[in-house]
Amino acid sequence: MNQVGKGAARRRTNTTTGRACPCGSGQAYPDCCAPAHRGGPDAPTAEALMRSRFSAFALGDTDYLLRSWHSSTRPASLTLDPGQRWIRLEIVEVDRGGLLDTTGTVTFHAHYRDAGRPGTLTEHSRFVREDGRWVYLDGDQP
Repeated sequence: MNQVGKGAARRRTNTTTGRACPCGSGQAYPDCCAPAHRGGPDAPTAEALMRSRFSAFALGDTDYLLRSWHSSTRPASLTLDPGQRWIRLEIVEVDRGGLLDTTGTVTFHAHYRDAGRPGTLTEHSRFVREDGRWVYLDGDQP
């Protein structure tokens, strides 16, 4: 998910109160990832940041993706592929990244549809604290 997509269009975010959060937490979007997307409280853990970033990919929120990226690895701009739809996040493993940690990793499967075909991206993402808040550093795709 750290790759830049093909198209230039940006998807609009639907923040309907009854809508389930794309991150798969089981909560409604306004009670889950929406506050972070709108500049509210920072994600308390690396996993929470991973979930909020998946939701941002699903909703086309490139501003949040860039804000939650480490300054040393953040691209100057980000364009998402409008034909790709992120549909489900599956957390495989979390190592550290808690309230008292300064680093953490999250391995996940991100399921998507691209031009109507299903696909899965697997990534082992690294997160660090920068200025006291969790940010995405980089990731490896096995």
